[in-house]
Amino acid sequence: MENKTTNPLLCDPATGVCETPGEKLDNGYVKTNEKPVKVIYFTDPICSSCWGIEPQLRKLKLEYGNSVEIEYRMGGLLPDWSYNSGGISKPADVAHHWDEVSGYYDMPIDGDVWLKDPLDSSYPPSIAFKAAQLQDKSKALDFMRELREMVFLKKKNIAKWEHIAAAAEKVGLDTNKLKADFEGKAKDLFQEDLKLAREMGVRGFPTMFFTNGDGNRETVYGSKPYAFYETAILKINSDTKKSEYSKNWESLFSKYHSLTAKEFSELSGTPRVESEKLLNDLATKGTLEKFTTKNGSIWTLKS
Repeated sequence: MENKTTNPLLCDPATGVCETPGEKLDNGYVKTNEKPVKVIYFTDPICSSCWGIEPQLRKLKLEYGNSVEIEYRMGGLLPDWSYNSGGISKPADVAHHWDEVSGYYDMPIDGDVWLKDPLDSSYPPSIAFKAAQLQDKSKALDFMRELREMVFLKKKNIAKWEHIAAAAEKVGLDTNKLKADFEGKAKDLFQEDLKLAREMGVRGFPTMFFTNGDGNRETVYGSKPYAFYETAILKINSDTKKSEYSKNWESLFSKYHSLTAKEFSELSGTPRVESEKLLNDLATKGTLEKFTTKNGSIWTLKS
């Protein structure tokens, strides 16, 4: 793992972190508003560890969404390739690593994007997300999900505008406005995110700061089991109530358009093997559409 320090794309499965050089997290805090618990989530569109926590994050939203506000901030995982040295000198060096972490997180990731059409930087999709937030925060989250499915499963270079525009159109964003904001004010918003990340000492992704109105803070750093996120919420606000939600496949797919077997297992409480069988059965019946990569599948509700 010695090369991890020279390339943030080499995420450490043991810690669940895609790490960048820098100082450790600071001891300051960010105050919250409205909902009793606020989460400041530093992430990046191509962070494999962030893709790895999608099951936990989706469950958190279902159980605690009424009490927890999640603020998405971009962290700037891959500025460019100029700083790399040692054993990691080119995008192709990341391909095998992504295939490995796919198995660790039990989330489909196809590292061949780094062989087929590698990204020069994660900044373009990050700026595009900031542009999407200016239009519609809910659609911006759908947009981020679509970008991640593109890069992790479909081997699309999401730094290219053609793929950014396709993702935007699919989730109902105005692509002309997105382009204008992408070339304008979204760049400044992205720089603000990077500045805040530096001020808060963020050096890896995912990083989540759980805060309350009194300025208290709990930090969950890296990919962790669901209990870590739930515990952080309850430490910040012990009165936070968990919401019940329907765990059948119809309800889950009405909430989330696409699900991996790991996500369905996490959200439904169904054992992992049974989850995949159920999803495969639904795909065979024509209810769901299955997209398969060399490292796993994702199921989508047919229109």
